[in-house]
Amino acid sequence: MSSGMYEGAIQDLIDALGRLPGIGPKSAQRIAFHILQSESELADALVDAVRTVKERVKFCTECGNVSEETQCRICRDPRRDPSKICVVEESKDVIAVERTREFRGKYHVLGGAISPIDGIGPDQLRIRELMQRLSDTTITEVIVATDPNLEGEATSMYLARLIKPTGIKISRLASGLPVGGDLEYADEVTLGRAFEGRTNL
Repeated sequence: MSSGMYEGAIQDLIDALGRLPGIGPKSAQRIAFHILQSESELADALVDAVRTVKERVKFCTECGNVSEETQCRICRDPRRDPSKICVVEESKDVIAVERTREFRGKYHVLGGAISPIDGIGPDQLRIRELMQRLSDTTITEVIVATDPNLEGEATSMYLARLIKPTGIKISRLASGLPVGGDLEYADEVTLGRAFEGRTNL
């Protein structure tokens, strides 16, 4: 039974919205009442969009990015440079890097970062899949573009230890990015400079 202020369906909706990342109790309440007071078309569109995304959207079998196909648009693109792989934490980070137009290689989405506090170790991430991809002799450089925070640093150090013995060049984005920040919030220029000034791990 919910301990919320409202009863029944409206509290259930507030509770469900409150479980989404970045939505606190006040925002959840505001969104729930907006849905309640708006035309039913809005609610129908929201329900349809959520159902459709769950049915249609999968993860690329090669890089782990979101895709409606078996392979994402970037992995399917023959113009991309297959010798460079940019490792990011989440799909949203792929978009952030793409906006810079600095990188023409391919990606690998880990699905998070190493965070012992949250119980996320290397086995919970797509690191094994990355190492499998690196057995391909055409790959010459791995650029680690994890977030510039503790978890991102821990992940990049772990990857450096794994990848160095393969002889593949491994670099990390330059620290033009604010430490403790999120890749997705970096502006294009800063992120672009971080690519140009990447340092070897």
